[in-house]
Amino acid sequence: MEKVIEARGLTKYYDELLAVNAISFEVGQGEVFGFLGPNGAGKTTTIRMLTGLSRPSGGTATVLGFDVNAEMVEAKKHIGVVPEMSNLYDELSALDNLVFVGQLYGVPRDRRRTRAEELLRAFGLYERRNSPFATLSRGMKRALTVAAALVHRPQVLFLDEPTVGLDVVAARSLRGLIASLQHEGMSIFLTTHYLEEADHLCDRIAILVKGSIVTIDTPGNLKAVAEKEPVMQVSFRPEGGRPELANGLSQQLPGLRVVAMDRESVRIYGGSPASVLETVLPWAKERGLVLEAVNSVKPSLEDAFIKIAGLSPSVMAAEKGRRK
Repeated sequence: MEKVIEARGLTKYYDELLAVNAISFEVGQGEVFGFLGPNGAGKTTTIRMLTGLSRPSGGTATVLGFDVNAEMVEAKKHIGVVPEMSNLYDELSALDNLVFVGQLYGVPRDRRRTRAEELLRAFGLYERRNSPFATLSRGMKRALTVAAALVHRPQVLFLDEPTVGLDVVAARSLRGLIASLQHEGMSIFLTTHYLEEADHLCDRIAILVKGSIVTIDTPGNLKAVAEKEPVMQVSFRPEGGRPELANGLSQQLPGLRVVAMDRESVRIYGGSPASVLETVLPWAKERGLVLEAVNSVKPSLEDAFIKIAGLSPSVMAAEKGRRK
């Protein structure tokens, strides 16, 4: 498989803070490559280095064979970047924003408007072509930001948290667009907090924790890691929330991992279901907790992430909520 991105020992310091710690990976032609991790893991910093917005402190990286330090001007002609926060102009219309971006990327004058209108139709935004960017819905703004990154027909697309803050319908539409771009042969580098999004879209996933890559594999192989131990989800009747559930059960189930899914339910990793229930039932009864459901869970990418990264989904959910 032809490599479109290759990083070797890529490192970034901000003063004495090590943001990215000597990471190495490669992305193949036509691949959707996912970067997963919590805030501060180094995802956005990595994109900034690969797209010329931040100079690496060490290591090497190439995009389409161009060195990110010495040949970034040439590389930028062939890549598209969708930042987490839109970089389009509020006062310009949807059409004028795309035409302006086309000018910045060197799209010939006689093709800019045609290309802009083509993208507006493809993204379902043609009827709003004359609307100022500021008046568009959040989903429309995100779609137009992606369209702007495609004006010059890039070979590689960098997407930084593309669906954060979108409603369900808009997020689903954008994921469908990402899948169609890959089908057309585009290579996509995707950072996301949404594990289910990465599971559906990515061919391979790198899990990044505190600036270091802890593993790179396919979603299927990552989930297989979690399938080696039983997973049970225990839910209690909501009575104002029980934030102490996970801590309390952890003390009763030494050697097992108990992770809070929300205020009324936990997932228990490891142990036999029968022995786990023998412990949970009397513990709940002593505390006046009413058991609502007990389910054996088929491991998901979320479960694999918990096992590999040691971070609970509540951490990821809290961060997603703060960023909306």
